[in-house]
Amino acid sequence: MSDCPKCPTKTVYDPPQVVYEDIYHPQVVQVVHHVEVIRRHHCVPVPQHIYTCSSKDVFCDDMAETRGIHRSGSRSRLGLRGRR
Repeated sequence: MSDCPKCPTKTVYDPPQVVYEDIYHPQVVQVVHHVEVIRRHHCVPVPQHIYTCSSKDVFCDDMAETRGIHRSGSRSRLGLRGRR
């Protein structure tokens, strides 16, 4: 077609196509996160051992103890005699 001498050359323009070239730049954005600290107090039982001490004086009759031993000894002898 372009070889035809009677057809002059004509220039035609398409509508322009838009091509975007995105360039990103960092932008600081402050984001505030609020934290609320709640201190909770709890009572926890902790055993505390307390000891009390008492003393008393007891007077003993030494002769009564000796007699008690003698009596129990004689009973056991009697018990052995009865079994035989």
